[in-house]
Amino acid sequence: MEKTLSFAGVHFTVAFLVGYLMTGSVWVGGALALVEPACNTVAFHLHEKVWKRIERRRAAAAASRDEAHLAT
Repeated sequence: MEKTLSFAGVHFTVAFLVGYLMTGSVWVGGALALVEPACNTVAFHLHEKVWKRIERRRAAAAASRDEAHLAT
């Protein structure tokens, strides 16, 4: 959990600095630091769901190939 919180702190800081350095606005940097990590979290969750589905399909295909190989 400590590593996760540490990474979140780094993520928020980077998002703030990028927004601030690109615009010179503390408000834009702050808004970006809040919005971008939140969007990224949702995107990561969806990515994980898709990736798990791909892994399940690969495992099922491998098991099917193994069964076919054993039957011959």
